[in-house]
This record gives sequence, C-alpha cells and structure tokens, in this order.
Amino acid sequence: MAVPIRTAVAGLCAGLVATLLTTVPARAEPHDRAWSVSASAHAPRARVSLDADTGALSLTVSRGGRTVVEPSPVGIVTERTDLSQGLRFLHRGDRVIDERYRTQAGKRLERRVRMHESRLSFATAAGARLDLVVRAAADGVAYRYVLPAGHGDVLGETSAFHLPADADAWLGAYRADNEGQFVQYTAAGAPTGAYSDQALFRTDGGYTLLAESDLTGAYSGARLTHEQGSGAYRIALADDRVTTDGPLATPWRALVTGDLATVTRSTFTDDLAPASKVRDPSWIRPGTALWTWLAGGRPAGQSLAAQKAYVDYAAERGWPYEAVDAGWYFRPDAWDTTDPDWQTNSWMPELVAYARAKGVGIIVWIHQRDLDTAEERARWLPTLERWGVKGVKIDFMDSEAQATLKWYDAILPETAAHHLLVNFHGSTIPKGIQRTWPHVMTLEGVAGEEKRTNTAAHLTTLPFTRNVIGSMDFTPGAFQRVGLRPNSDAAEVGLAVTYESGLQMFAGTPESYDARPLARAYFDQVPAAWDDTRLLAGQPGREAVLARRSGDRWFVGGVYAGAARTAEVPLSLGPGRWLVETVRDGADGLVQDRQVRRGGDTLTVDVVTNGGFAALACPWRPGLTTCHR
Repeated sequence: MAVPIRTAVAGLCAGLVATLLTTVPARAEPHDRAWSVSASAHAPRARVSLDADTGALSLTVSRGGRTVVEPSPVGIVTERTDLSQGLRFLHRGDRVIDERYRTQAGKRLERRVRMHESRLSFATAAGARLDLVVRAAADGVAYRYVLPAGHGDVLGETSAFHLPADADAWLGAYRADNEGQFVQYTAAGAPTGAYSDQALFRTDGGYTLLAESDLTGAYSGARLTHEQGSGAYRIALADDRVTTDGPLATPWRALVTGDLATVTRSTFTDDLAPASKVRDPSWIRPGTALWTWLAGGRPAGQSLAAQKAYVDYAAERGWPYEAVDAGWYFRPDAWDTTDPDWQTNSWMPELVAYARAKGVGIIVWIHQRDLDTAEERARWLPTLERWGVKGVKIDFMDSEAQATLKWYDAILPETAAHHLLVNFHGSTIPKGIQRTWPHVMTLEGVAGEEKRTNTAAHLTTLPFTRNVIGSMDFTPGAFQRVGLRPNSDAAEVGLAVTYESGLQMFAGTPESYDARPLARAYFDQVPAAWDDTRLLAGQPGREAVLARRSGDRWFVGGVYAGAARTAEVPLSLGPGRWLVETVRDGADGLVQDRQVRRGGDTLTVDVVTNGGFAALACPWRPGLTTCHR
C-alpha cells in the first residue's frame, strides 16, 4: 500500500522580514492611449500603448531615454476569445511592492525587492476581460496576463520582443533540455529557428536578458522563434493548447536590463516569483560535492567499494557531499515490492551510514521515470529519507510541456516534505523556482562540463545568460578531461566561482586533484552560498571575471576566450588593503602569486590562450600570509 504523500505547508519564508503593498485606487483614464510604468526616473521604463484603430497592445522598454526594446506586440489568444486586438481600456490600478526575503543559495542570500506594479484592464466589445500586469524595478521590466474564469484553453500568445536589427545577440539554439550552446549574432542576422528564451541582447539602452518567471503546471514553457532578417523574437509555447479550468495568471515575461554588471548581479526573476513555500528551511544546506560520474562513470555507481573510497576523499577534503550517479539501483519494478524489506536489495543504506560517520552527506541520482507517478514517489521518497540520503539528482525530464510542469508541481512539495535537496538535470531552467522552493539547490539546463563540443566563447557567455537567472550545475573541475574541454587548468579552477550553484559538483577524479594541489586547496575553501556577487570585468563571449563574497573573504573566478594576454581586473572589493592569492597557469602547471593590494587597484594576471585564473582575497593585516582557513 502506498505511503501517503506529505506536502509542504505553504507559508512565508522564515527570512521574510516585511512586505509592503501600497495600493493606489484604480482610476478611469478614458482618453489615455499610452501608459508608463517605472520604479524611478533613472530605472528602466515600460510604455504600454493601445492602437486606437486595431485595439492591439504593444510594449516598449527604454532606459535613460535610450531604446531597450522597440514597440512589441502584447496579447494572448484563447479558444473563445482573441485578446490580442479589439481591446478597449477600462481602468488602471497601481501599487508599490517592497519586500525582503532570504534564500538558501544564489548570488546573495539577503534580498530586497522594490517594484512598481501597474494593472491595466481591458475588454473586448463582447465583454471578454484581459488584465495586463506590468512590473518595473531598477534592474528590469516584466509583464503577465491575468484572465478571469471562462476564457477557455489558451491557444497561444502574440507576445514578441522587437530588437534593433543591428543589436548584438547571444543566443542558444532551443533544446528541450536547455543544453544549447550560446553563439553571438546580430538580432536580425541570427538564423531562422527556435531559441532558448534566455537570450541576451545589447542595444543603445544597455544589455537586456529575456527571461521567464513563475512558470508552473498552470501553463506551458516558452521558447523564442525568429526569422532571419527580422529583429523580432516571438514567444512560442511548448503546447499547442494550454488547458485551464479557471482564472489564469500566466508566467512573467521578463526583461532583465541595465549595464552588464547590473544584469549579471540581478535577482529579478527570483524577485518576481512567489514567496517560499517551505516553512522551515533550516535543513537546507548548500555545499560542494564530489561528483563521481565523470570521475568514474557507471562502474563506480555500481560499486559500494568505489563509492566508499570517494566518501573517504570527500571527508579528507572537508567537502560536505558526495554524489552517487547512475548505476546504484535497479528499478523498483524489477524487485518484489510486496516484500516490506524490498529496499534491502540496495547497498545504499550502508553507504549512507558509512558517509554519515565521516561527516559526508549522500546525494543520489534517480531517473524521472521512476518518480513520474504518485505511487512511485510514495515508494521512493520516504525510503530515501529513512536511509538518510540528503538529496536527489533527478534526470531526464527533457520537456517544458504543461504535463511535465505539473509533475514539477507535484514533486517539489513532496521532496521538501521528505527533507531532500534537489538537483534537476535534463530539466527546465530556474525561472524563480529557487525562491518558491529553496530546497532546489541547482538545475542543469546548460551545456555543461559533460559536453565535448563546448567552446571557450560559450564558457564566457554563461555568466551573462543562463547563470543570471539561477543556480547552474555546470560541474566544473574535470581536470582529467584533457582535450575534451576548451579551457586551461586555471580557468577550470576559476569556474568554481564564476559559475554559481547551490550544490557545486566537482567533476574531477581524486587523482587529478592530487596532481594539482593548488586547485585542490582552492576547492577546499570554496563555499556554495554567497553574501554578495560583483562583476569585476566582462564581455560576453570574451571574458568573465566575477567576485563572490563569503563573510569577509572574496573569491574571484576569471575565464577568457581567445589569445593569451595580460588581464587587468579592477579589484572592486571595498576599501582597505587586501591580501590576494591568485592561482594561474604557469609553464609547468598551476602556480600561485601572493600580493597585498588596495581596494580599487588593478590586478594583473598573465592568462594563457583560452585561460583564466582563480583568486582569494581577504582583509590584510601585518603578519597575515594566507587567506586559507
């Protein structure tokens, strides 16, 4: 008999300090045909226009008086009503959103949200209603559609983003697993096709990253479609028909916009998402992990002895987790599950107990097909919790269709109820999920270390695209993959900081770490939760240098594409003197430099072709010789 599924009780995150919602009474504006929304005079500005002849809506976004997105169509079509034209304005209501919340992972743990929201209400001649909700913050603009009950299924959106034809564009070809590589084009010059909705553009108004937030099984995932020669990027849904049976609020169509540092540091897609549904997040602990798949592959997954050896190594290094990938279990339908002790067919309980004694938590891989029904989840999740497993790496969803999103809606509260951290692979991308469900430590949705086709340009684009919107399980550290990765050893060390992930899975072999003691020592220091994040230097496709703070120490990771050079990096870490320890590529392997610099000085680092570096900086005092603790 299936064990009842426990669900997490919805509630405010323990770190939520205050929420202020100031509502301005709705007012009729019968003569207005355009409405502006902005958080301040210097913030991005959204302008919604209603064509008096066609009754069609469009959205324009500007920043500092310069174009971010040109007038772009806004609208949604249901089986009963075309809400993309024939609209008349009804009224407008405004409110200011001021929130504080705390996350368990991400670019910074403490968050402050300040947005202006306008709800613009429209109707067709037949009385069908459409509310367009627009939000504007210092780092972005977003909108969503809100429909009352009775509208019928959604057949699609007319939503699009019109970019200047000559705008620089960094696009990833659409894949259901979100593992396309990013390539630079112009907005009009990109080939005809479908692209991931995490698209980055550079216009006169600065950088703009298209994104999505608050995507659930109430709707369908989005991708961009484009025809070469046009600057238009249209929203296409994964489903031809989105089934609904009541009122509907669609996901947010978001534009993260500003200078490159603002976009990189932004938490806008999280800020748009609903508050945490995990009442007590105290059990949620980010951390680094020894991941064994690229280190040993399936044979390691099938061997208790091999996994114990990996646990021993993680314990020696002080890494809090060891991740056991495919091969550790038979599918439950191959077992006699009528036997109450069917779980004893696995050696996992012995490994978990062994690891627990050494202070290491176990993360286990599991195929989505073994969790796709309520009965399977009721069999697996309590068992893993009882064994003492700390988290699950769930793989091969490979879809953003509504049916799959409903599966996410089911498993998220269930894994939270069983105190299991989650790493989604073959998955959607974050889209605000880590604010609402903070036990989701990371998601793949990236052409990561496993790929043999990655380029250095792709690696330097990820901090400005995929990793902007949430934790990214790239799995750095695979030093043993010589010839299968495009970057140098020092760049590989730097990726542990350049890429943020609540579970930072190190993909190397113990032997490869021992052969590179400077890399090993740096990984021993790297945390997986950050108090702050700053972009020190960057240009998508060419260089990315990020600094992340934990306590009073700054970790710096730099990755470069192209010829060798002497990199010059502003040390924008704060006033005072800093001891800076830098790991870089030398003639015979990794080397380390130590120097004392003032905040604001320029750090110069010799970088090899497609190279990089890693650094650790701490406040200097007389007698201090290392930042390592």
